[in-house]
Amino acid sequence: MAIWVFGYGSLISKAGFNYDERLVGFIKGYRRVFYQGSTDHRGTPEFPGRTVTLEPAEGEICTVGSCLQDLKGRRSRNCIDDFDVINLKIEYLEVREKQYDRKEYVDIFTELNAATPAVSGALVYIASPDKKVNVNYLGPASVEDIARQIVQAEGPSGPNREYLFVLENALLQIGSKDEHVIDLANEVRRIISEEN
Repeated sequence: MAIWVFGYGSLISKAGFNYDERLVGFIKGYRRVFYQGSTDHRGTPEFPGRTVTLEPAEGEICTVGSCLQDLKGRRSRNCIDDFDVINLKIEYLEVREKQYDRKEYVDIFTELNAATPAVSGALVYIASPDKKVNVNYLGPASVEDIARQIVQAEGPSGPNREYLFVLENALLQIGSKDEHVIDLANEVRRIISEEN
């Protein structure tokens, strides 16, 4: 048994658990957007921060870093061969991603023209746009409005801007230039510069 976790936000740079293998790949038909409110990590209920979620988008791809947890009993540096350990890691993710109301299983590709995915059925947490089930969904706004909210928001895990800058850097390190993330980071830097 092997479990892949598809990370497209903070899981890229900070998984929070050991894993056997990391694969840099992408999923098709989604894009990364700062539409999810964070009231428990990068903001508060009174002033939510913004974190990324996935939005269906035909023809788009979302580049990520993914983690493999291997339960086949192989002995490698970080091999996980205890079912209780994997359950603890899933419990950890359930708490960490609790404001994301949907779990889906996606195919990860490593080559643009590949017909067969490198990994099938990777677990991914997504925040749906249905405010009846996802009370923290903030939705689309202009780059400037999202950036201003990110500049002002801070939660128990730190300033919202830190989340954005760490994500921008992590994506650039794996060779991914996400225009939405880069545009927001540049606008946040502009606002901070103006304020100083």
